[in-house]
Amino acid sequence: MDASSAYQDSLPLSSDALLARLSEWGLSYRLHEHVPLRTVEESKAVEDQFMVPGENALRVKNLYLRDKKKRNYLVTLEQSREIDLKALGAELGVGNLSFGSADRLMQNLGIRPGAVSPLAMINGVGNDVRFFMDAAAQQVDVIYMHPLVNDRTVAMSREDVFAFFDRIGCEVNWLP
Repeated sequence: MDASSAYQDSLPLSSDALLARLSEWGLSYRLHEHVPLRTVEESKAVEDQFMVPGENALRVKNLYLRDKKKRNYLVTLEQSREIDLKALGAELGVGNLSFGSADRLMQNLGIRPGAVSPLAMINGVGNDVRFFMDAAAQQVDVIYMHPLVNDRTVAMSREDVFAFFDRIGCEVNWLP
């Protein structure tokens, strides 16, 4: 199975259910449907279809990582930011980091590779996943991210994204 909405009913929480919950909580979003996106390069190729010109927005890339003590991390960064896993592990004070497996990704965040998103913390908070976010998110008006599948992107105001984290009890650790 791929990470598109065609298989969302096999997820612990479907994209449709997540979007309904956002609406129930009074959190606004703009939904954009597109071809499945698996990489930053693929995202950059289609983002002009739905990005608002001149909008102060953050487009993100997401890393699901584990340390040697088997602790899990979701790291959300500005999509063009370079990352060195060894340096990141040192910065977080957790030692060496490696990418988590597809099985662990499903177990801990309820998503498939290609659909990693800060919105997956709705599942991650109950599985002790620690969340780190690029401090650049504090300076933008809108954040673009996948709603648990990779053929949809939502644009949410920074305030609504942070309200989402508060609502689910997710502590945001900021990366400078």
